[in-house]
Amino acid sequence: MYKKYKVVVNTAAGRRRYMKYLIPYVLSSSIVDRYDLWINTHNTADIEFFKRLAEKYDKVNLVWQPDEIVNGNKTINAFYKQCIEENTIYFKLDDDIVWMEPDLIRKMVEFRVDNPDYFLVSPLVINNSLSTYLLQVRKRISFSKYYNASSSHKVLWKNGSFAFQLHQWFIENFLKTHTYNSLYIGKQEMGMTRFSINAILWFGDIMKRFNGIVEGDDEEFLSCIYPSSNSLINCWNGDAILSHFAFFTQRFELDRSDILSKYGEVLMAEWEGTSKMDIYESISKILEEINLDIKNIMNRPSPYKKVVSYRSTRKKVILNFKLYIKYIERKIFVRRNFILK
Repeated sequence: MYKKYKVVVNTAAGRRRYMKYLIPYVLSSSIVDRYDLWINTHNTADIEFFKRLAEKYDKVNLVWQPDEIVNGNKTINAFYKQCIEENTIYFKLDDDIVWMEPDLIRKMVEFRVDNPDYFLVSPLVINNSLSTYLLQVRKRISFSKYYNASSSHKVLWKNGSFAFQLHQWFIENFLKTHTYNSLYIGKQEMGMTRFSINAILWFGDIMKRFNGIVEGDDEEFLSCIYPSSNSLINCWNGDAILSHFAFFTQRFELDRSDILSKYGEVLMAEWEGTSKMDIYESISKILEEINLDIKNIMNRPSPYKKVVSYRSTRKKVILNFKLYIKYIERKIFVRRNFILK
């Protein structure tokens, strides 16, 4: 609870291998009243993990896809219909948020309350194309060339080698030196543009105006279509920072790197002797128990209907060719240095 507002964090879940770093932040926050896990997966091991979390922690609330259909990002939009409680602030966090500055949740809720006229507010996100653009133009980071502002930029959003270098730059220069606040840029308004909604806050009262009916792609609708159609703007709180691991375009390389373990090392040092460490150790125990019985758990049927994708042989050939081209591109880009400082 913060002032008169109930605080609900939600995450479209998910991938347990990342969420072991996110969950301690949420559950240890004294102002979070409820943690809604949107079960948007067919992976029965992940689902079992979430069920055991809900059994252990009262704050955890499992939210099932209302249409009983799960098809990646295409079925996330239905969950917003359940995010329209009055006098409530919702804070949606991607399941692969791997680091937050201390007490970021309280900091962002305060910013949300103090800035009620914005539709969405977001912290500054490490590995978010437009956040990276802001760091560039505010001279917090220098690249080998200028990159324009685009949520789907071919380097800032798409390139895995760039993301790897960006995370390394952040960890080595700012996390290990405890100087991440030198990246602060203050308040930054935005309008009529799409941005990746890795971490966003909204008022339930505002979402209730359209009954949480999010049409099509939730990112396009929430970050661009709805605010632009209603003369609203969104805003970054550039004095609050968290780190987002990877977009699907980057995951191939980052999952094969040591970046996740490096964040883990930072977190273990930060969390030593805190309630976050206690929660992390409990989560780790649950994960170990699941891994011991992984074959049986993975043989369970999904609780959801599956969407069957029919692809012609020609389409499969084209898709495989595109994947091969992406593989070659990765081999080329890995030799390129993007960040100067």
